[in-house]
Amino acid sequence: MQNNRNYFIAIALSVLIVLGWQFLYMNPRIEAQRKAQEAQKAQQTTEQTQTPAAGGAQPAQTSGAAPSGQVATVATREEALAKSPRVAIDTAALSGTINLTGARLDDLKLKGYHETVDKSSPIITLFSPAETKDGYFAELGYVGSDQTGTVPGASTVWTAPEGAKLTEKTPVTLTYTNDKGLTFARTISVDERYMFTIADKVTNSGTNAAAISSYGRVTRYNKPTTPSVYVLHEGFIGVIGEDGLVESKYTAVEKEAVTPAKSTGGWLGITDKYWAATIVPPQKSAYEARFAYYPGTQPSYQADYKEDAVSIAPGQSVELKSLVFAGAKEVPVIDGYEASYEIPRFDRLIDWGWFYFLTKPMFKLMDFFFRYFGNFGVAILLTTIVVKALFFPLASKQYASMANMKRMQPKMEELKAKFGDDRMGLQQAMMQLYKDEKINPVAGCWPIALQIPIFFSLYKVIYITIEMRHAPFFGWIKDLSAPDPTSIVNLFGLLPFEAPTLLHLGVWPLIMGITMFLQMRMNPTPPDPTQAMIFTWMPLVFMFMLASFPAGLVIYWAWNNTLSVIQQSVIMKRHGVKIELFDNLKGVFKRKPAPSK
Repeated sequence: MQNNRNYFIAIALSVLIVLGWQFLYMNPRIEAQRKAQEAQKAQQTTEQTQTPAAGGAQPAQTSGAAPSGQVATVATREEALAKSPRVAIDTAALSGTINLTGARLDDLKLKGYHETVDKSSPIITLFSPAETKDGYFAELGYVGSDQTGTVPGASTVWTAPEGAKLTEKTPVTLTYTNDKGLTFARTISVDERYMFTIADKVTNSGTNAAAISSYGRVTRYNKPTTPSVYVLHEGFIGVIGEDGLVESKYTAVEKEAVTPAKSTGGWLGITDKYWAATIVPPQKSAYEARFAYYPGTQPSYQADYKEDAVSIAPGQSVELKSLVFAGAKEVPVIDGYEASYEIPRFDRLIDWGWFYFLTKPMFKLMDFFFRYFGNFGVAILLTTIVVKALFFPLASKQYASMANMKRMQPKMEELKAKFGDDRMGLQQAMMQLYKDEKINPVAGCWPIALQIPIFFSLYKVIYITIEMRHAPFFGWIKDLSAPDPTSIVNLFGLLPFEAPTLLHLGVWPLIMGITMFLQMRMNPTPPDPTQAMIFTWMPLVFMFMLASFPAGLVIYWAWNNTLSVIQQSVIMKRHGVKIELFDNLKGVFKRKPAPSK
């Protein structure tokens, strides 16, 4: 009985965690996402005035900090793209244009990703011009002084060679010369994925020394339409000097701007669940960073930096190199950039969470299997086998402890009859019995407790990594990162209506519930009626709880339960303990007589 109680406590804690996660985060997220999508469809495009903070055209900068204010009229995407001269971007992974006004990256689409699992659906749009209601862009410029004259900023029109096109093999060089003899030559190149290199050469052809400061900013007008959840960070992010990794939610910055300590090296930007836009400043110059929010009719969010001023003597020049990442957060690509460009902790752009030491290796293992078998669902199954093998010694101790506890059941019943209502005396007698028989009553709880971080790490991998997005399994599972689309409520699609969110119960959650039920019936039925009832109903509760979880996680749990049944059967047989499964199944459907009064 003591073993059952400990087992119950461990599972109850797990249930409380998952329940809290489900009802405090998952269900509100799903409902809010549904409402946001409905509101987005109903929204009409109207003309409105931008408050001083968003990011379109503005007077060129001559002093101060990174720009952040202007007045812009909301236009359609097509109208905004036609307003200024542009240079085309066309690579294997990206398509779009560079806005020559500001030399701004404000038109970018990701060729390899679609909005839905349907390959005919539109590809993902990452950047949009500042004049649109969904403005999102990256910009690099300069802050000068009265002596330097007008320096390149948000409204500067750069000159590009006729017919220029940015590809992986053909960089583009833009030029601008001001009235004080400063010439700016900007060479923009891009690799085969998502990294832009911005190399500037500033030459002073004037008669006086010039002091200029470079700046960079990532600005977006709207937060993501999908509501945020606790398990995932979306918003401002950076690795900035002594502050290290800095993460700020949109809501936090709305209340107060974040200004990390002045630093050298690092990076900063804005991250979504699967996409991100970041700037890597020149790594040897000190700069001041800022995460800011500008309210108004059209709110805007901005991550920016401003470098210390550099002086350029007459006839001299300086060169500055910055990087702009704009694209999908693919794990090998992000890791590759960290190594090849020596960007400090750039892999933290992917939110591996507190269990980084478990979560990232978990993904690496799954990705290893995926490269061999070409299916992330199969990779999940094989990863589960590896995890079970690693935990086999602990599981063996758990089931050995359960076997010993079962052998002690007759003696425990004798003690219970002897002490009656004397709970203190019964507890002391049982502890002495455990000591004499060398039994650890909590040994059976440790494997369960230790596997909880594994469960959450796997959940994190399936939820956050873009590799899981739209990754199919077999049959009806077309996206392992989304819930099982089937539902028993509408007979798995035979009836012409959609099941309500709270009643949605797909095939895989049903399979998971059945395997969990069988796993729990491997052990003797708890003598306490309350515990027995909870154990009986727990699989049903878990079925509905996990119905809205990613299908990949439910498949993992069902497969893990199946392996646990097999594993427990082998270990119990090895210890000469009767397997209770079939007897317990009979007992479930057998009506017990009412106790006599």
